[in-house]
Order: sequence, then structure tokens, then C-alpha cells
Amino acid sequence: EAIFALALTLGMRRGEILGVRWADVDFEHGVIRISQAVQRLATGLTITEVKTERSRRVLAMPDSIARVLRLRRARQAQERLLAGLHWKDTGLCFTAPTGGPLEPITLHRAYKKLLTAANLPATVRFHDLRHSAASLLLAQGVHLRAIMELLGHSSISLTANTYSHVQPAM
Repeated sequence: EAIFALALTLGMRRGEILGVRWADVDFEHGVIRISQAVQRLATGLTITEVKTERSRRVLAMPDSIARVLRLRRARQAQERLLAGLHWKDTGLCFTAPTGGPLEPITLHRAYKKLLTAANLPATVRFHDLRHSAASLLLAQGVHLRAIMELLGHSSISLTANTYSHVQPAM
């Protein structure tokens, strides 16, 4: 649930979500720091720097996100107990059952199963949650610059061009 909430509420990319560490989540100040991503490369699963310098950002964390992240942390503590000595402490929020980074393909498969269960088209991509977040914010009257910063876009023109189809409908 927390993964999908981050994508739909904060417009985070899949790799950014999978790269969030508990040290990046500041419940006291209500922010999440985005600085790394999990990616599958030819050489294997790796943790990399985020896409661009603009992608490195600090996002305000709504109460709804803090709530699902606290639930995720409790669930992860249970997973840690189940894994016992096999647990690998990566500090990541979203992990495989033994604590290592979560494979992007595992998330992809779970997402497709949810789409099927909800009778939604299988053609809806995970990245479309990011687009939905931006479109919903635009529809609520959030300024384009704020959306640009939330998404980590390099320029306001990129944000404007990507979401120009939403504005006429408004």
C-alpha cells in the first residue's frame, strides 16, 4: 500500500520509491528525502544516485503517507523476525522478505495483479501513477512550479509540456 501511496500522492518514480531508506523518512519534521534509486542493470540489482540533480529533493510528507509508512515499518519488523539470521539490513523501507532491495520486477508483477483484481486495463503502467499525481494536483489548482519541484523535473517547461493535456479539460 505504501509504495502505491507514494507514487500516487507524491508522484515518485518506481526506482526512487524502492530506494527510500528509513533514514530518509523524517516523521518528526514530516519530510522524505529523495537521493537514491534501486535499478536492475545488466550487472544486477543496484542502488544508484537519482536520475538528475533536480531529482534529489525533499518532499513534504502528508499525514496519510506518514500513516502508511509507519504501518510499513511495523510490517517490516515482522518480516525481520521471520527472516531471523537471514535478514540483510539495508535500511531500505521496501525490501525483499530477507531485507535486501526489492526487485523492480516483483513490484511490477504485484501491480499487474492488483490491476487485474480491480478490473482495470493491464496497459496501465506503474509510471502512470506519477502522471495521475501530477494531473490531480493540477486539477486542484496547485501551481505548476510546485508540481515541477515535487516531481523533480529539470524545468517548468518539461512539466508544462507533459501535462498540457490536463489544462484544457480544467
